Parts: sequence; structure tokens; C-alpha cells
Amino acid sequence: MGECMSMLKGANVPVPAHSVRVELAWRSGPGVPDVDASALLLAGGRVRSDADFVFYNQPAHASGAVRHEGKKSQPDAVTDTLVIDLAQVEPAVERVVLAASADGGTFGRVPGLGIRVLDAATGTELARFSSQDATVETAFILGELYRRQGAWKFRAVGQGYDSGLEGLATDFGITVDKPQPQPQPQPQPRSQPERQPQSQPVAPPAPSGPSFQPPASTAQAPAAPTAPPSTPPAPVRLSKVTLTKEAPRVSLAKQGGTSGAMRVNLNWQTRKQFSGWGAKLGRATANHSDLDLDLCALYELSDGRKGVVQALGNAFGALNRPPYIHLDGDDRTGAVESGENLTVNLDEKDKFRRLLIFVTIYEGARSFADLHATVTLQPQFGAPVEFFLDECTVPSTVCALALITNDGGDLIVQREARYLVPARGVSPQRTVDQTYGWGMNWTPGRK
Repeated sequence: MGECMSMLKGANVPVPAHSVRVELAWRSGPGVPDVDASALLLAGGRVRSDADFVFYNQPAHASGAVRHEGKKSQPDAVTDTLVIDLAQVEPAVERVVLAASADGGTFGRVPGLGIRVLDAATGTELARFSSQDATVETAFILGELYRRQGAWKFRAVGQGYDSGLEGLATDFGITVDKPQPQPQPQPQPRSQPERQPQSQPVAPPAPSGPSFQPPASTAQAPAAPTAPPSTPPAPVRLSKVTLTKEAPRVSLAKQGGTSGAMRVNLNWQTRKQFSGWGAKLGRATANHSDLDLDLCALYELSDGRKGVVQALGNAFGALNRPPYIHLDGDDRTGAVESGENLTVNLDEKDKFRRLLIFVTIYEGARSFADLHATVTLQPQFGAPVEFFLDECTVPSTVCALALITNDGGDLIVQREARYLVPARGVSPQRTVDQTYGWGMNWTPGRK
């Protein structure tokens, strides 16, 4: 595939594709802020509603035309990707603004910032624009897709903001939620004393299709008026948390994640070849066409019961009864929109003592080398928590991702990102158990 020259500000090119992938890329390193891609669908220069803002907390447009696929850590760059089905963009939408925001610093500290537009069907690069003059900006409009005489074009913009993602969003008519200080959680005594846990893992039968809903309020509802006023939509939340080696812990309560369902997502890619500004990644290479990663969770409840939730042995768990964790399925692609997902019932958070989220290689690879993965914890009512896995340099087939512990009623998430090497004849599950002192008995199982 040929390479495109980087465009100049204000230049435009035709986009002869029905659907495009927009890759925002930069080089990571010490002191480099995290960067996020976003898109705004504009009619008459402004959004029609807050739903026209697609970003990490609102990853898909209702029309299905725009979705935020998320980040991938590559050897030479980090990318954050948007996918835009131009054929599905509603006729009223005249422009799709493609923006970047810096989290924890300015774009003057972000090397190699650029954007590429690729034909989603063929991978052909259609346009490229690199930012060269960033200084104090914390948000950037790098480009835009716009209609002209029934066809789509891409324009390189390069307009900066020093007011961050909030300033950029409000400039186009988005209503942004102002964060409120969270009340300090009150310490609560344990309902039962610690006792010797049972030796066998608890594996509740797989539910046919659990449907989880937050419990209804017990407050008395007032009589409905004859013509109730319409409730304005909740403003957009911009908050998020990225865990790093330097800042590996976060309180879910302080981020608003105290109830509802929390989805834990793992997605991955494998290195395919080198091209463009970094390693180009593919979800299934010739050497990894049968790659199968399994997202799992060891749990210990406050009453001492212990167990595992995993696809192996069909131990998928349950949301509305112990262990209050459910594995949604068994994915083999690593796709961001699906991937491997666990759901945790935070309405039962007081019944958890600790959870360990881990991933194993079931088949298709000998180690995690050349596998690039992102872990996202998305509480229903709180800020998302995300982190990348480090590069694997040991022959590991199991990786401890995150340890979640109950601290006086508050769940604390600890980034582990720890590759483990099982001893000969020892299973990945038993290796995790021994490393973290879970103390369970294991027997062979299969999917």
C-alpha cells in the first residue's frame, strides 16, 4: 500500500469510500499526556443534541453511523480509532468534526500527533494530517469530513483550544456535566466474621440470559400530573481514569461507581506488519487465526465463599445471585465492540471481599508476546477506568489484570498487569491462585 503525503492546513481531498476508519496516533513516553479521539456530528455548525457527541463515555451514535472503537498500544505509537459509516450519516448532518483532547498535559508534550483516514473496507490510506505547531493547547480539531455536492471530502483543520475537551464540546453546543464532590463513604462493619473458605470453587449454573436492572427506589412517587413536563437529558460526563504504573489505584466510590452494573472489557490485537507511523495490527493473523483468550475472575465473598468465573467448565456465574459476576460470552476476535466481557453487580458490592480479574491464553499462542491489549472497567454510573498491558517479555500464558478489594464498603481497583509463568504441569488458573493466595482446589476442565 502506498503512503500519502501529510496535508497542509486547509487542504481537502475527496473521500471515495462508503465507510472510513479514522486513526488518531501519537508517540507515548514518560511525561506524555494521554490523548483521546472524539467526533461531533454538526448540522448548521452545531450539534442537534448531546447525542451527536461520540467519545469514550458515549462510544456510539444512535444512527449507527459513528462509533468510537478505542485505543491500541503499538510498539511505535498509540492509536485511538473512530469508525464512520458515511452511507449511514443522516442527511441533516453536514460535517463530522474529528478532534483530539489531551488528558494530564498539553499537546506541546505530545510527539508525533497525527490523524489518518483509511478506507474501512480495503485499508487504503485516503488522507493524512500531522500537527507540527502545538504548544499550550489541550484540545485540537485535526480535521473534518464534510459533504460537497453529494460526495464526502476530508479537510485538514489544525485548530487548537486551551480549554480542553470541555471547551471544545461546549463550543459546539454540548451540555457538559460539572463534577460534584463525592461524599466520603462511612466505614461499615463486616456482616460476618471471616471464616475458613470452602475448598472447591463455587460455579453457579450458567443463566440462560440474565437481565440486570438497578433496584427501584423505595421512595413514594408523587401522583403524575395530567401533562408531565419532559425530563431534560442528563449532561455529558467527560470524566475518566487511566491507571498507570505511577498511579495504579482508584476508588470506584470517588468516581461515582457505587451501584448498577460494571462491565469489565478486554480487547486485543496481534502485531501483523510494520507500516505507516507504527505497527499495523490485525485481529487475526496467519499465526494467530485460532487465538483464544479467556477473561476470568477469582472471587472471595464476605461470607468466605470462593470461586472462579470463566468459560472453562461453563462457570459463567450470575448477576442476581452469588457470585454476582457474569461472563457474557467467549470471544475469539478481540474486537473492541465485543471482546471478552465480565459484568459485576455493584448493588451487591458489600458482599465482595476481593476480586481478581485475569486473562489466560486458551489456545492459539504460546505467550502474550506480540499481543496488545486494553482493559476497561465501565461502571454504569461512574467514570470509566482503563489501562494498557505492558509488553510481555516472558513465556507467560496468564496475566493478572486488576485486583478489586473492598475497603470499608468502597471498592478499590488496583492495576496489576502482571505476567505470570506457570511451572511445568501447573495450569494458568492454579498459577494465579498460588500467586495471590486464593487457596482453592482445581480439577481439569474444558469448554
